[in-house]
Amino acid sequence: MRTAHVVVDPATLRGEDHGRLLTRNYLEPDGERGKHERYGGLLRDRPLPVQPKGGNWEYANLQQEVRTARAAGIDGFTLDMLSLSGKNWERCNLLMEAARSVDPDFKIMLMPDMTSLKTDDPGVLADAIAALGKSPAAHRLGDGRLVVSPFKAEAKNVAWWTRVIDNLKSEHGIRTAFVPLFLDFGANGAGFAPISHGFSEWGSRSYVGQESSTRDVRRAHEMGKIWMQPVSVQDARPNQGIYDEAGNTATLRSTWTHAIDDDADWVQLTTWNDYSEGSQFAPSLHNGYAYLDLTSYYLTRFKTGDWPRIVRDTLYLTARTQFAAADPTGDQSLVMSLRRGSAAPRDTVEVLSFLTGSARIRTAVGAAKDTHEAPAGLHTELLPLKTGVSSAEVVRDGRTVTEVELPYPADRRVEVQDLQYYAATSGRE
Repeated sequence: MRTAHVVVDPATLRGEDHGRLLTRNYLEPDGERGKHERYGGLLRDRPLPVQPKGGNWEYANLQQEVRTARAAGIDGFTLDMLSLSGKNWERCNLLMEAARSVDPDFKIMLMPDMTSLKTDDPGVLADAIAALGKSPAAHRLGDGRLVVSPFKAEAKNVAWWTRVIDNLKSEHGIRTAFVPLFLDFGANGAGFAPISHGFSEWGSRSYVGQESSTRDVRRAHEMGKIWMQPVSVQDARPNQGIYDEAGNTATLRSTWTHAIDDDADWVQLTTWNDYSEGSQFAPSLHNGYAYLDLTSYYLTRFKTGDWPRIVRDTLYLTARTQFAAADPTGDQSLVMSLRRGSAAPRDTVEVLSFLTGSARIRTAVGAAKDTHEAPAGLHTELLPLKTGVSSAEVVRDGRTVTEVELPYPADRRVEVQDLQYYAATSGRE
């Protein structure tokens, strides 16, 4: 099972009015009447624009999200249940319908968010899970058990979750495969083992410290449980004043490598579309399809056991548009600082090449021009970040084979702090 963690709330859903809404309310520092001014706006990126649609455009756009994920090889979404009523709840139900209509094999794993749900009644949560769980799109195991994977499961104790599970069975006739996702698996896994089919953890968003996942997978397997490994691109949260150093694509490559090498049973991409945390895999304005295409490469290896054959030369270029220590000149008073345990900040441009044969790669980072030799296969090259636009081209036998430009220039003077890595690929026109 390979899933992507999806959030369906008004701030991140695509729609014909959402381009203006996202810009006005969430991307602009003074959006929502200055609500987000302290941290320079809620978001730093947004979904790719879509053409206006008639009729139920929300439903149509959710269908498109499913198609996009499916085309990348993703098996389903883990649905972040933020509320049991209102607009978010309505969209949860709409996503279940959209997934079923697009592909009966695309499944939705239910993930009650215990940092957001406002209920202490196990029966209330069980009723909500059952309501969504009746959909054919709800993820069930081969033996019919409904998979329930609460976010921050440790917010409630084992006895409380036992009542939820018992209620689902006695009141709704639903047998459960409980796969709690912890913020701290080490402190909670053993205690939850008697009621759990498997475990997961939200995990680190930096490329250092990923070795702990090796230990976690082994511990889960020793307890006879499956493990759902988190795979991530990056994490930068202006409204919380924290970020992780992702090291260009180093975090993405490291988390995927651990999922493969450590024999994780499932993988969760964290996240598909949480733009407020800067962790999106979904195609976006600043990244295009770059991170999703990279994920498809590793996902194929995870599913099949074989690395995909490189059939055409492709470049991925990643960099920030500002230096890590840049001091924003606008009215932003809360600036992001490095989360504890993260790698140190770095100012680098990464050229990630997938080559059919060895070649020379010419690069330009601002006014700085350079060349390096790259072998066949996957290769990474780091260059110092400079002001201006970055680009790279593959040259073989004196001819440019493919090229890519990151169209967002880096600058030393910035109005708003933005520590997400932007990405571009030559793999798509």
